[in-house]
Amino acid sequence: MTTQPTLQWDVFCRVIDNFGDIGVCWRLATQLAGQGQRVRLWVDDASALAWMAPQGCPGVELRDWHAPPPGAQEAPTDVMVEAFGCEIAPEFIASTAYQASVRGRKPVWINLEYLSAERYVERNHRLPSLLSSGPAQGWTRWFFYPGFTAATGGLLREPDLIQRQEAFDVAAWQNAHAHPSLPAPAAAAAAAAGAAVRWMSLFCYEPAALPQWLQLCEAASTPTHLLVAPVRPAHAVRQALGISSKNVLQGTTDKRGQLYISYRTPCPQAVFDEMLWACDLNAVRGEDSLVRGLWAGKALVWHIYPQDDDAHHAKLQAFLDWLQAPASLRQLHHTWNGLDDLPLQWPDDDTLREWTACVQAARARLLMQDNLVAQLLGFVMEKR
Repeated sequence: MTTQPTLQWDVFCRVIDNFGDIGVCWRLATQLAGQGQRVRLWVDDASALAWMAPQGCPGVELRDWHAPPPGAQEAPTDVMVEAFGCEIAPEFIASTAYQASVRGRKPVWINLEYLSAERYVERNHRLPSLLSSGPAQGWTRWFFYPGFTAATGGLLREPDLIQRQEAFDVAAWQNAHAHPSLPAPAAAAAAAAGAAVRWMSLFCYEPAALPQWLQLCEAASTPTHLLVAPVRPAHAVRQALGISSKNVLQGTTDKRGQLYISYRTPCPQAVFDEMLWACDLNAVRGEDSLVRGLWAGKALVWHIYPQDDDAHHAKLQAFLDWLQAPASLRQLHHTWNGLDDLPLQWPDDDTLREWTACVQAARARLLMQDNLVAQLLGFVMEKR
């Protein structure tokens, strides 16, 4: 087995909204460090890391976006990763260009793009872009696209992820997090068989179909324990239920018919992952939680980030095509994302099993591909 040399990576991230960008970049940085690499993560708003990654990570150094470039006494840059088109500061580029002229070696410059299942991803993956001006004139910036197929850069995945999932005790987690109002026999049966209570996580924006979904949960024959992520999902649920959202108390609970609601508190990424593993159905959003929902191997519905020109519609359809989603799961996604206003159908146990089998088959396909970090490391070694 070939040992990768230790390189200095500088990863750049601007937090646009919802902390999805920093979530992806933190996972990238920690997984690079886990492979023996040194990482400086430059971010303009690191506040979310206080709860997302309170312990930090050995090998990852956090830098403020506006801090000066590394000095002469610090490790020079071997790899620059510009996440999601965030545009590296000109001062950093100028400093790095000077260091490169002294060293006689340019860093590998990677533009890490957004995740999509659309066909253009395979066409554009690994394409070069020659810089025609500025202090880095003549350098090449490489486009690197995460994706779902072997012709893309793959997805973020820790090497031991599947082993940790297999060792995870779902029953113990559910017992520890059961809603206090759930009848004891139902809670016990759920822990034993996973059928008497349907566990669902909710991480969304403001889906138009949410009020209808909550009504279905209230009236269903099977109780639903809904685990609601903080901030936007919690406000969306309260609004859908006609409750003032000014005082959404994290860590509180509610009960409405067969719907048992737990409002979750902000949590580290590993704790969020465990919640997905423990649920029967996961509502995910954006990019990071979609990937983690796929690795969880449970039924999921994706709330794609809405765009003004409706470009997200084609992106959603491309994902559903790749997923090989059955008709019922496609319909749920269409209504959940506002592509139509058809009435939602409550999934019976057979339907939920079909959705879960679909996600697990997709996960099996993904596991046959190298993960994003492995591909990045190989690409950098190729271009150095």
